[in-house]
Amino acid sequence: MNDWITIAIPKGRILEESVELFGKIGIDCRELLSDSRKLIFENEEQRIRYMIVRATDVPTYVEYGSADLGIVGKDTLMEQGKDVYEPLDLKFGYCRMMVAEPANLAKNDDPSGWSHIRIATKYPHVTESFFAAKGIQVEIIKLYGSIELAPLVGLAERIVDLVSTGETMRQNGLVEVENIAEITTRLIVNRASLKTKHARISAIIKGLEKVLQES
Repeated sequence: MNDWITIAIPKGRILEESVELFGKIGIDCRELLSDSRKLIFENEEQRIRYMIVRATDVPTYVEYGSADLGIVGKDTLMEQGKDVYEPLDLKFGYCRMMVAEPANLAKNDDPSGWSHIRIATKYPHVTESFFAAKGIQVEIIKLYGSIELAPLVGLAERIVDLVSTGETMRQNGLVEVENIAEITTRLIVNRASLKTKHARISAIIKGLEKVLQES
């Protein structure tokens, strides 16, 4: 099965948009949208295998070669710093990684005057790097759930999190004060696979590139 291509894709909105995008270059993977509990799907005709994994695990499967290709958000790549090739911005799943704080604090707050702050986030590495570059000391509290809760209960005055519409933050009395990065979904490739399966992987990359340029 050395001529097969394995693609790691996370569930949710990324999966739906990925299936649509692949469909435009003749790769039919609509089966992935079924209610099946299967984690691996195979298309024998096209010699493509799909793995349904957690978004945070996609770069690991690709880095170690269990998957040749992966689809994942730029936020995960920034946080993990895995050794993978990132040839394409797939242009969907847009959001922003922001520093936010309670609106009543923001009224008189000046981020340029920060020296030591406490921040709750799912992204400790990105957060630490961002503030280190500004010479600001941060105490980071890593959370896995709803980050917006931290300022409401006094765990941390500020948070770093992803924002798409900003509605969740507004409903919890938070405002955006610093923009760390613009986030979109990326195609990533295992470096060894790019050499050993160069023709097939290059064809997929070029096909997706063409579709993205036309859209």
